[in-house]
Order: sequence, then structure tokens, then C-alpha cells
Amino acid sequence: MKLLLTFYNPSGGMETLNRIRGKALMEAGHEVHLLYTHDGNGFSNIRDIPTFVLKDPEAVKALVLREQYDAVVVCTDIFTLERIRQSGYRGRLIYEVQGLGTLETATSTITAFTALIRQHADGLLYPQTAHLQHLMRSRFPEIPQFCFDDPLDTENFGYSDYPPPPYPVMGWVGRIEANKNWREFIAIGERLMDFKPDLRMWMFGDAALFEAPEQEAFQHWLATSPRASRVIRHSNIPHSQMADYMSLIGDSGGFLCSTSILEGFGYAVAEAMLCRCPVLSTDSDGIRRFLVHDVTGKLYSRGDVEGAVQQALKLMDDRSLREGIRSRATRHIRSQFSRTVYVSNFQIMLHGMMGVTPKG
Repeated sequence: MKLLLTFYNPSGGMETLNRIRGKALMEAGHEVHLLYTHDGNGFSNIRDIPTFVLKDPEAVKALVLREQYDAVVVCTDIFTLERIRQSGYRGRLIYEVQGLGTLETATSTITAFTALIRQHADGLLYPQTAHLQHLMRSRFPEIPQFCFDDPLDTENFGYSDYPPPPYPVMGWVGRIEANKNWREFIAIGERLMDFKPDLRMWMFGDAALFEAPEQEAFQHWLATSPRASRVIRHSNIPHSQMADYMSLIGDSGGFLCSTSILEGFGYAVAEAMLCRCPVLSTDSDGIRRFLVHDVTGKLYSRGDVEGAVQQALKLMDDRSLREGIRSRATRHIRSQFSRTVYVSNFQIMLHGMMGVTPKG
């Protein structure tokens, strides 16, 4: 089949998802194109997948009419969904949701777009995340729905053995925004330094994407905190190199700290686990698919900084527990979140959608 996968910009988890599943679906015999409405720094990660950056509605219309896709998956961007339907496209339109931020934001967004989703979407796609399952099933019981886990590139992305840094590293991945909860990451790191004086904090993300009030507050902390020198910011690291960084963090005796309020899936956590980098995370819904406390990682209650620090110390100091978590986490991701599993689920979805009469 000929497929189009769309999103706003190639950045973060959606860039990773589209690139991984695009290649996997192509290897399975499908023709896959990517469409973004804005350029982004993650564009440099994409190889060998036809990719378009088109903001003008007429250009999007021309693309879908020229290419005659069998199915189009539109993630989050309801206006692109509407434009493609109104372009005269007669194929299947699948509306995808991967996160949408906090529960309040997700609920308000879906509420605002309910009429347009019902009008234009032939099917719905989302990961196995409790709040998304409840939200979509309760709002759109009449629309065919497909719910399965996102894939990781378990064949090409994983642990690398390098000389570790001479200090433990506490890593974090995200944008400077409220839902990623960077403030709590900083608070945990500052308190943990009382016990681990040589600790460093590595922050990964796209420095061009942020919420303005949060960025202002973060810059103020950097300018005023005596511990700001312990923070190293890494912006737009090529995805292929992130496995090396995660491996280094794991071998340093440190860990990845995920402080998100809510996650739809949580690529950063899953990829860290794949690279033998242990994870301490908030219990943020989508994380539950792969992180079990003291089995494949550690959880703490959001807002409990002291509790998080105690869990971090156990993860760093209890060698038996740490090594067990690292090994079990890697095995779990490899067995449950492979591209092969995803392609099988995606093809079941496509088969089901071919029996649906498009709304166009």
C-alpha cells in the first residue's frame, strides 16, 4: 500500500516514531512518504524516506491528489486532517494521538476538535496508554479504533561500550515546557548533589522548541544558581548518537530521570532502557507499558523530591539491583517493542481500514 504519515515538525518523539515505522513499513513492502508542515532540526535524522515540508494548503492538496495514497495517518494536527479531506482525497484518513500533554490539555484539545474528528476521521490510532484509551473510546465509540504500542529500532539502536565519564550522570530528555517538568529534574539533581558531590546533569532536547515562560524561568536558574555549572545542555544530538550518550550515562553509574507530568508513550525512557541506562521516572501513564518498579526501572511520585532522591541513591548504590534492572529492561524492550511487532499491528489496522467506507 501507499501511505502518508504526517505531523507538524520533525522533532522529538514523533520524528523518531515516523522514521522508525516508515522504514519498517517500507521493508515490509509498503511505499511510505512523510509530510511535515514546518521544518525542524530533526530533519537531518531522516534517511531514504521521501519527505515533504509543505505549509501551504494548496501544496498539501496537490501532493495527496497526485500521489493517491491508500491511507493517510495524521498525528495531532486536526487542520491538516481537515485540509486533506477537503482536498478531494478519497482514501482512508486515520487520526492519530500520541500524547497531547497533561490530562487537562489532552481533554480540552479533544473536546475542541470532537466535531472535526467525527466529520473527517475514518479511523483512530493511539498507543496503549490508559488516559488516551479512555478519552478516545468514550468520545468516539462510532469510529473504528486501533490501539497498539509504538516501535523501537531494536536492531540498530542499543548499548555501546565506551570508557565512561569519571563522574555519575543524571540525564534528562525533553523540551523546556511545563509537562516535561524540568523544574523537578533540577530540584532532584540539586538535592542529589548533597550525596553525590561529583554528579553532573546532562539535558537533551531541541533548544529551539520551548514554552516562553518556562524558558525564561530556566534561563534565570542558569544565571543565578551556584550549581548551574553542573548542567550540560545537548541540543539536537543526531538520533544515531543518542544511544552512545545513553550508554555512557548507564556506565557512569548514573541514570535517566524522567519527570514528565504525563506521557503518551515516552520514547526517551524506552530508548534509555534499550541502552542499559537505568531509569527513574514519574508514574506518568504511558511509562507503565515498559517500566515496572524495581523490575525494569524505578518509579517515584511526582512532586516527592526527597522520595525521588532516595530511589536514585538505591539505583546508584545497590549494584545487584542496578544490574538486574539494566538487564531486564533491555530484554523487555527488545521482546515487546520491536519493529516486527509494530508492522504486524499496523498491517492489521490497514486491513481493517480497507473495509471502511471513506468519509470523503
